[in-house]
Amino acid sequence: MLLPSIPVKNNRLAALVSVALLATSLTACGEPSTNNTTTTETPAATPASLDLGGNVALTGAGASFPAPLYSSWFVDLNKKYPNLQVNYQSVGSGAGVEQFTKGTVDFGASDVAMKDEEIAKIPADKGVLLLPVSAGSIVLAYNLPDVAEMKLPRAVYTDILLGKIKTWNDPKIVAANPGVNLPSTPITVVYRSDGSGTTGVFTQHMSAISPEWKTKVGDGKSVNWPVGVGAKGNEGVTAQIQQTVGSIGYIEYGYAKQNNIKFASLENKAGKFITDNELSASKSLEAVTLPENLRAFIADPEGEDSYPIVSYTWILAYKNYPDANKAKAMEAMIEYALTEGQKIAPELGYVPLPANVVAKVAAAADQISPDYKINVGAGN
Repeated sequence: MLLPSIPVKNNRLAALVSVALLATSLTACGEPSTNNTTTTETPAATPASLDLGGNVALTGAGASFPAPLYSSWFVDLNKKYPNLQVNYQSVGSGAGVEQFTKGTVDFGASDVAMKDEEIAKIPADKGVLLLPVSAGSIVLAYNLPDVAEMKLPRAVYTDILLGKIKTWNDPKIVAANPGVNLPSTPITVVYRSDGSGTTGVFTQHMSAISPEWKTKVGDGKSVNWPVGVGAKGNEGVTAQIQQTVGSIGYIEYGYAKQNNIKFASLENKAGKFITDNELSASKSLEAVTLPENLRAFIADPEGEDSYPIVSYTWILAYKNYPDANKAKAMEAMIEYALTEGQKIAPELGYVPLPANVVAKVAAAADQISPDYKINVGAGN
């Protein structure tokens, strides 16, 4: 199994992740050990303190898209390092970028990579690192109690969201779903009312597949929706769909999975109807090359088996932290996300990063704390 090459100069985090990837690869490939020495089972690691000169608390704010995953990560990270606590507020990508820009948080989070004009607002002495730490997909979830499955061609879901298709038994929906008893229930579109990276990703996709959408609505963290009702956060849209029979709305796949909400199979660029899951989302990531600046926009991925609406989600970090202990804590947080954190991502409906992406992120994040010495002994 080939592993990605990682620059070794001053790359402590990259080196750690390389070791973790190697261990995982050897296990996955079933390669035999060349060490014949008899060893005893390593006991479970006990909580250890990071060398932070005391307790350190990091504050972050931003995307609701990865919030369930971050919540799990940060609880586990605190169990591993009791003197490191991470407090994260799910306020939407727009608010997260704003708070990060103002310097009122230690890190931000966004489902859309910051644009050049946004990065230019960050003081030069702080610098910016955009670090994709996970990936996920967006589904069109619906509430029709008697409809277990549904296929939506891209022209059809575009017309639904433009308000041109108003009832569920519209001939265009019926034609795509032969044999399905679709009701005459009015369609209620549910959208994000807050500045949202999920909206940014979703509307980028809509603009890529529909010239009419691009002209009339466009893309961005906030847009003027032609029809529907708004709700705040992925949490709010999920709740609104659950409460409203006949509704349809865009939410992150993990929210649909955890709340057992039905969602449609969508037509991809190759003309195939794809049901969203971790495999089809990972196929979408495979079709995209992440550039050196770690910013990628996956508006309409290539590939026969690719799910059409997929995005990385980014941690926004400063290159330079005045507090050296916070810098160490930030790098420890990213280290956890790229190693142990990736293992639990699928359980919550997220897509683990490809190995080559993990290597790139590790090398970039290693700039944060030049004094941080990572322990790669047993138990890590």
